[in-house]
Amino acid sequence: MEIADLKKEYDKMQIKYGAKELDSIYNGGCEENPDICFVFMNPTGRNIASDKSWKGRKSPWIGTKNIWKLFYKVNLLSEDTFKQIQEKKPKDWDYEFSDKVYGEIASNKIFITNLGKCTQIDARPLTNEVLKKYLTLLFKEIDIIKPKVIITFGNQVSSIILNRNISVSENRKNYYEINVNNNIYKVYPVYYPVGNGIFNIDKAIEDINWIMDNEIKNKVTM
Repeated sequence: MEIADLKKEYDKMQIKYGAKELDSIYNGGCEENPDICFVFMNPTGRNIASDKSWKGRKSPWIGTKNIWKLFYKVNLLSEDTFKQIQEKKPKDWDYEFSDKVYGEIASNKIFITNLGKCTQIDARPLTNEVLKKYLTLLFKEIDIIKPKVIITFGNQVSSIILNRNISVSENRKNYYEINVNNNIYKVYPVYYPVGNGIFNIDKAIEDINWIMDNEIKNKVTM
């Protein structure tokens, strides 16, 4: 099975749980043994790729600005690309630029996804019940790409994936393990860095840098 094989299931769930006038947003980045799989909550209509007229990649955060500061600050996005993102209005993102951004993400061995793929008009939170319906498909994603480490953003997403109540503030730089198809993965809960969580972005950056130093960089140099 390949990542693309999951799209039909996500599209069916968009009709059931998302805005009918918008498309699902899937994922993007390195699909073969990435260093980190970043798992966010769910997409909104601010992602211009959710428009049904958009025929390019349907990846997270296309046409937005704030989240790319996080990836720039942890050295997973170049200064040149970050500056271009900050200068662009949402409508200025085209297929070529979107592919450029995600080509850079892929080259840095990063995979970006959401737990819920059902796009909403706005940033209203999804219920636990809806997000849990995506858990099996997320685990299929993880089984296909086989990341070295998983980073989950926010209490809700982290709690659902780990099947336990998680408070990120009490679990900074702490990991839990999940078993996906007999493979064990480390999962680090991290503060949600955008939207209402924007005031926590510096803590998220600090923790991601620590995780990369301890789980990725040190192991590469050993």
